[in-house]
Amino acid sequence: MLKFITFTILTILGLNSYALSGLEIMQKVEDRDDGQSMKSIMTMVLIDKNNKKRIRKMQTYSIDIDKNTEHRAIFFLSPTDVRRTAFLTFDYKEENKDDDQWMFLPALKKTKRIPSSDKDGSFMGSDFSYADMTDRIVNDYSYKILKESNIKRKNGVVKVWQIESIPKSQKTIDETGYTKSIAFVRQDNFMVVRAKMYLKKTGKVKYMDVRKIEKINNIWVAIQTSMTTKFGKQTMHKTLLTQSDITINTEIDKDIFTIRSIEKGL
Repeated sequence: MLKFITFTILTILGLNSYALSGLEIMQKVEDRDDGQSMKSIMTMVLIDKNNKKRIRKMQTYSIDIDKNTEHRAIFFLSPTDVRRTAFLTFDYKEENKDDDQWMFLPALKKTKRIPSSDKDGSFMGSDFSYADMTDRIVNDYSYKILKESNIKRKNGVVKVWQIESIPKSQKTIDETGYTKSIAFVRQDNFMVVRAKMYLKKTGKVKYMDVRKIEKINNIWVAIQTSMTTKFGKQTMHKTLLTQSDITINTEIDKDIFTIRSIEKGL
């Protein structure tokens, strides 16, 4: 996903205290170790307003090319109507450098490049946009710490900061589709575990919730995440993502992250 008076918080050891700004917190979110590579099976459940469900399975890969570049590839495994569809992203962390994204459509036997003007569109009918499939550039936003709060989880209560993010430019608004967002950042591990995102012009709001996390190879990973689109109090659509068979920091062939590879398939 994605990444107020300045206040003092305790360090994890509880021995010293320091103050963090909203920008510093979100930079720590960005800098959090998420591994040099990751491979997983992902299940996507699409749920419409009548609670009708569609289930899709995917093989996902990601790898850090260098400190400023991450490549990601998603291969759809089932059902039949989306099988062999594939998605490739080159995610750049440098400012003023747009991410590159391509989608292979097997029915058309064609690879489509996703232009910046379309990145606010739905990713494969889900509540996630193409822009949601990349990391945000921290310096593209202004931040304000709204307050501290608690989130209840099965294993207890976690303390979070609520941080408001406002895009600095119309370009960022147009690409992401969001005029504002509020991120709930865990204070113990700097993970965004909940977010509220306001869509431009539509009056709709998207709610992201990381329902389950696990520590794998000493790295916190989001195992189950939901994204819900609402108009007022009415739920318009919902997407549930679940990861399994996760491997981290294992060797992945860089040739997977090419247009030729997504066209060839697994």
